[in-house]
Amino acid sequence: MGYDMASLVPSDQAFYGIIPGAESTPVGRATLPVTFGTRDNYRTEYVNFEVAEFETSYHAILGRPSLAKFMVIPNHTYLLLKMPAPKGVLSVYGDLQTSCACEAKNIELSDTLERSRNSVFVAQAAKNLPMDQQIVPAKESTSESQPTPVVATKTIVLQEDEPHKTAVIGASLDSV
Repeated sequence: MGYDMASLVPSDQAFYGIIPGAESTPVGRATLPVTFGTRDNYRTEYVNFEVAEFETSYHAILGRPSLAKFMVIPNHTYLLLKMPAPKGVLSVYGDLQTSCACEAKNIELSDTLERSRNSVFVAQAAKNLPMDQQIVPAKESTSESQPTPVVATKTIVLQEDEPHKTAVIGASLDSV
């Protein structure tokens, strides 16, 4: 991991929404200094981080409390954070390609977790079924499995010089 277990303070703050459908109870909390800016103009605040034991494409997520501490004004469209500093406004720019790559990785990871959870549920449900219900029904022939229209239909030719081009319309419609 990248943290020292001795420096973690116990935490019972479960959180949700980082990976869709997955919750986590942190292994602990660490308070670390976070600095934005340059040597000439910077801002440092101490931020509480909850340390979790699950895979994600992000190394750290700064939530609303952290942004409020820095008095950040975020602009999500331009991936831009602006905050006050001793020598003027600090602008922190994000990287669109990195942001898209992280989001794609996070979606892929959550899909994998969801499939894994679903397969566990299916396996558990199958164990509880009586043997006579575990038989897979024989596949029906394709002609029997074709859906039948609820209303009466008729086939019309779209162009007289190309009779193979047709459309199916309701039987009560005119073929004008």
